[in-house]
Amino acid sequence: MARRRPKSDRRRALELLAASSDGCTEAIMIAHGFTIAQIVELVTAGLANATAERVVAGGKAIEVARVRITEAGRKALAEAKR
Repeated sequence: MARRRPKSDRRRALELLAASSDGCTEAIMIAHGFTIAQIVELVTAGLANATAERVVAGGKAIEVARVRITEAGRKALAEAKR
């Protein structure tokens, strides 16, 4: 099976996630120009995972999605840099 190299947006997203030891929230990803569909694509491809977290903001508890790169995502990023 041939491996696909990450597209430029996919690579940029993986670089952003790899640079953060704790991952990024969905809001941060969107602020960097990524769409929900692109985030879902990363998760579906196994290059990232998303978990729901509760945080307190403005005295209210809200739920946010945190996206983190997976080992497969790190390998795809390393291959893309070759």
